Amino acid sequence: MSSLIAPPLPPRGSDGATVLPRRVPASARAVLRLLQRLPHGHLELVTPDGQALHFGAGTAPHARLELHDWSAATAALRSGDIGFAEAYLDGLWSTPDLPALLRLMLANRHALEDVIHGSWAGRLLYRLRHRLRRNTRSGSRRNIHAHYDLGNAFYRLWLDETMTYSAAWFDGDPQRDLASAQRAKIGRALRMAGVGPDARLLEIGCGWGALAETAARDFGARVTGVTLSTEQLTHGCARIAAAGLSDRVTLRLQDYRDIADGPYDAIVSIEMIEAVGREYWPDYFGAVQRLLRPGGRACIQAIVIRDALFERYLRSTDFIQQYIFPGGCLLSPSAFQQQAQRAGLRIVDTHAFGRDYAETCRRWRQAFLARRDEVLALGFDERFVRLWSFYLAYCEAGFDAGDIDVVQYTLQRP
Repeated sequence: MSSLIAPPLPPRGSDGATVLPRRVPASARAVLRLLQRLPHGHLELVTPDGQALHFGAGTAPHARLELHDWSAATAALRSGDIGFAEAYLDGLWSTPDLPALLRLMLANRHALEDVIHGSWAGRLLYRLRHRLRRNTRSGSRRNIHAHYDLGNAFYRLWLDETMTYSAAWFDGDPQRDLASAQRAKIGRALRMAGVGPDARLLEIGCGWGALAETAARDFGARVTGVTLSTEQLTHGCARIAAAGLSDRVTLRLQDYRDIADGPYDAIVSIEMIEAVGREYWPDYFGAVQRLLRPGGRACIQAIVIRDALFERYLRSTDFIQQYIFPGGCLLSPSAFQQQAQRAGLRIVDTHAFGRDYAETCRRWRQAFLARRDEVLALGFDERFVRLWSFYLAYCEAGFDAGDIDVVQYTLQRP
């Protein structure tokens, strides 16, 4: 609630700039000088010695950052958002409202460019590490294992009852419960792909089996789903068996590049393309084209980055790629269109619902933090809790700001 209350006017010097403390490390002073140019919103920064500094015009959005060690500023200047995140993981700073702070940073992206992106030398190691995580067949298995095989017990703590780990679609109703919104998203994807009774449906990236179960039970489809996560496969197979659908659904541990039993009447792939990697986008779209019958449709739900940010994003690496989805890379809307066209696929419908993803992330983070003690009881530590809290807040802020979006693309093979 405090972030909604207008702050007092910040103390200013004769030139109108916020007066900076005298004894500050040089690198931290450089960050504070950047903050003096904050064009949007208001930041209250509490220094390690308890002094409150105010930056910005005093208008919304408002956020508070409590520095516990000046080295946090040094890390941000050196390594951008990755260094800033690592400082949070190490407990060097805190905030009462993490999503609000990240939204403020994104609103001031251009003024804080040096902090957001870091120095070239400071990010070199991260870029090299990202390039070494390419999604070859063995690399893909390793990268997927790093995120999705944390254990079904972990994800069960904070996902809704459908065990769906992708954007929910609230369809204009913010009061809708998360499970219902997830089912709405799944239903829309299946309808747009033209799934009907006895249709052969391929799901690339089948997760814990929610879409496969729905397609077989409610649409009468015959489903093949593939995943590279052993944990997801175990849960998905048990789920399908419990639903009495084993005669209509086959889930298997398989790379999408190795699928050879097409053609399928329809293909659905929900937020799997983010894990493909830039070098393999032609392989992915080529597989969709190859495995889809002529006239068949595919619904691909993809997280995309704004076209204006795409080129710099490709040349760099970010917190998500380093700590959450190794080997991952987002397409932009234009890049998605280009890749689809090159594969001989026609985009016949687009449905963007990024704000719904922001709401999904908000609810996930609330549920995750509410189960914090149970997460720790599974053997994870406090740094892991901060990591996931930052990740979910980071995504929420990005979707709220419109820097990233989520789109259901409906493709058709001529």
